[in-house]
Amino acid sequence: MNGKNRFDFVIAGGGSAGCVLARRLSDDPALRVLLVEAGVRDRSPLLSAPGGLLQIMRSGSYAWRYSSVPQRQLNDRVLYVPRGKVLGGGSSINGMVYDRGSARDFDRWNELGNEGWSYAEVLPYFRRAETYEPGANDFHGGDGPIHVSRPQVKHPLARAFVEAGAQAGYPHNEDTNGARREGFGPVDVTVGRGRRSSTSSAYLRPVMNRPNLSVITGAHVTRILFEGRRAVGLSYRRGGRDYTVRAAREVILSAGAINSPQILMLSGLGPADHLRAHGIQPLLDLPGVGGNLQDHLAITVKHRCLQPISMFKYFSPLKGTAALARYLLWHEGPLADPGMEAAGFVKSETQEPEPDIKLLFVMALYRNHGRDVIPEHGFYAHINCLHPESRGTVRLASADPAAPPLIDQNYLNEPRDLSIMRRGVQIAREIFAQRPFDAYRGDELEPGPAVLSDAEIDRSIRSNADADYHSVGTAQMGRDAQTVVDERLRVHGIDGLRIVDASIMPRIVGANTNMAVIMIAEKAADMILDRPALPCADPVRDHAP
Repeated sequence: MNGKNRFDFVIAGGGSAGCVLARRLSDDPALRVLLVEAGVRDRSPLLSAPGGLLQIMRSGSYAWRYSSVPQRQLNDRVLYVPRGKVLGGGSSINGMVYDRGSARDFDRWNELGNEGWSYAEVLPYFRRAETYEPGANDFHGGDGPIHVSRPQVKHPLARAFVEAGAQAGYPHNEDTNGARREGFGPVDVTVGRGRRSSTSSAYLRPVMNRPNLSVITGAHVTRILFEGRRAVGLSYRRGGRDYTVRAAREVILSAGAINSPQILMLSGLGPADHLRAHGIQPLLDLPGVGGNLQDHLAITVKHRCLQPISMFKYFSPLKGTAALARYLLWHEGPLADPGMEAAGFVKSETQEPEPDIKLLFVMALYRNHGRDVIPEHGFYAHINCLHPESRGTVRLASADPAAPPLIDQNYLNEPRDLSIMRRGVQIAREIFAQRPFDAYRGDELEPGPAVLSDAEIDRSIRSNADADYHSVGTAQMGRDAQTVVDERLRVHGIDGLRIVDASIMPRIVGANTNMAVIMIAEKAADMILDRPALPCADPVRDHAP
């Protein structure tokens, strides 16, 4: 094997975490870094235009088009589960909502025995990752790679949503990623100067020409290479041929909560009986690999709009063409932001210690996460149970690396998740019934005016709820027998192998997961390079009344 195939670090997966690691590790010119990505480069203008999200979702061109197994508690429906297949991964194809989670989310990780992962310890890494265009402060950074902007609550429907929240008795919150979580207020987005700020565009692209950094796309990792119980490289398939690369220091899996456990199991790390059933000789029995799968389930409350002011107006050929021209010329207009301005975080019951329901307000009528447009003016609340208790699995369908894995989120297996989703529907209806919506509120399309009782709402949830694409937890961090990595993200019982992606989360954050994954990668880079952790910060306590 020649020197061109030898590196200090080999990173499997060029998504939200992998691009961060490629940048931070290659900052040291003495280190040779290889990033291996199965997808393509993010060259399409649709990927950079925030308003291009709809076409991205419709085409599926930049995603693994995975599906779940039939979900028992959702009438045995099979749900679409796309995963990023492009440099930047999910950050290149997601809805760009900037949402980190509550302080309590990370303190939970720490309480589970993961030292160094409390809110006070991870906040500095969130700040390091971002340039917050409203202005740096105790909670937000001012010179990081990811640009975060605020579209402002300027659309009349978004203003009505925030005002309705206040009239229903919920607090106003100008920054739900700041000192407190609860309330209704503006949404921040990972957009800067009219362009999507993905980890590819923000971290990787500016350093692609470094002589110590190599990036290979179209390369499907098939397994990890070992000498004894030390990871020493990767095997990947590209253009119908198999290749191997060596890592002198570490192999790092950053393939996400679906593909990282798949690669581990294909490599002999996982539940031993499951591996043997597929003809794979276990190198190490790690029963937690592929377990603990968590995801947010989403349900909506949809209304027609009495006035022709929703985002549907841009779907006419004339206005759509004008919007495209305006974006191409000046990076302005409706294609320059993702079209989401307001959200609310509420408690299902007043005694809850923190919000457990999220209401994201959408100013158009879509189904299937934007893949299908309902051709009329309207709006809806996109509702999540933020801290689901149900747990699922990722398992191998076969020993063929090209075979999609078996994804079972096991949604609503825990009854409390259904009760919180039901409460979310009731709260959304309460919001839409307030006076600020009187001029806009048309018929309720979903769940529909005939769906009133708890049992009827539950049936509607089982029939209509959908995956929210926030998969985490399948190689969870911790110390017990069901965990896969330690608090420094090193795989138990294996040398030279780390996992850095959403799979290491022991508990899902009550938020969109992209920024938490970026934070994980920023913090992991310091661990990998044996650098001191950034100094702790606890502005939540400092800002407490």
